[in-house]
Amino acid sequence: MLTISAEGIGKKYRREWIFRRVNLTLNAGTSYTFVGPNGSGKSTLLQLLTGSLPTTEGNLIFSLNNKLIDPDNWFRQVSIAAPYLELVEELTLDELLIFHQTFKPFRANLTPEAIADRLLLTHARHKEIKYFSSGMKQRVKLGLAFFSNSPVVILDEPTANLDRQGAAWYHEQVRQLGPDQLLLIGSNQPDEYDFCPNVLDVMQWK
Repeated sequence: MLTISAEGIGKKYRREWIFRRVNLTLNAGTSYTFVGPNGSGKSTLLQLLTGSLPTTEGNLIFSLNNKLIDPDNWFRQVSIAAPYLELVEELTLDELLIFHQTFKPFRANLTPEAIADRLLLTHARHKEIKYFSSGMKQRVKLGLAFFSNSPVVILDEPTANLDRQGAAWYHEQVRQLGPDQLLLIGSNQPDEYDFCPNVLDVMQWK
């Protein structure tokens, strides 16, 4: 089983602590949502858990079947969709999907064509991403996280820019995640995580 253990982690910018003394054990096979008002530190905490930001204090331990994973290789286990992550907008959808799978393969041997279909974007396969609407771009970001062969899926504000149809698509894809995957969500919108059994308020670590 894949596990993330946080031992007293904290993050400080300049002289201000965003949060401190966070102790968590996150196990694959379930989902966890971090909630709190804007600016409370949800995105920062998720970035620590992806390994893209260093902690100011404490330790993060990544393990698989009780064997430690080198933090430098942790990124291979993680797929993330977040507002602050940009797509390569000069590429077409097909080109983006082909490029993506060179460093993070898709699960179940999905082809770029099959993924475009699942994204409901078959009609836009040969269109450059810069001409996509904000909702289409968000679906692509989510699709890259959902369909990559990664045991950890991290979604920050997952339904941002999605209309009602897009939100329904999001919930459908969430339900199809594998039973051995770990899903982490950052949100302050209850309908983004109404299926999640573990809801943690980041304000408890202020």
